[in-house]
Amino acid sequence: MTATSPDYLEGGCACGKIRYRLAMPPMFVNCCHCRDCQRQTGSAFVINALTEMDRIEVLRGTPEAVSVPTDSGRPHDIYRCPDCRIALWGDYGRRPGLRFLRVGTLDDPAALTPDAHIFTRSKLPWVRLPDHARAFEIYYDMEKEWPPDSLKRREAILGPGK
Repeated sequence: MTATSPDYLEGGCACGKIRYRLAMPPMFVNCCHCRDCQRQTGSAFVINALTEMDRIEVLRGTPEAVSVPTDSGRPHDIYRCPDCRIALWGDYGRRPGLRFLRVGTLDDPAALTPDAHIFTRSKLPWVRLPDHARAFEIYYDMEKEWPPDSLKRREAILGPGK
């Protein structure tokens, strides 16, 4: 989160049926340019804030999981509002406790900026990355890129070495 962000951020779907609060800063924020994300969002990329599921407090409504196909073949469930169908967060690979919150659903999506741009090999040619952006053709070495505290949080939910 930026230095001027509140201690938590709120967001929700377009129709207002689902509201949530992100209780603390995410572990890491990726701007993903892969073809799956382009296809699933109908856009050039998606910005995901990786966080623990228990750090997303659902204030109103119940999102429903919709399974979508992926190029990798790994399972991917996108949690959507059952009415307006807005994608709020995803579960890539069905890893209990880890969610990829869609930053665009925050009331203030500018409060979180990408820590890294990933899968830039499939970035659309007219998309320009910010100067000095950390960008990776595919993915990155998490041990090198993530802050130590975030690595500990990730290990606490997924287990060592995952």
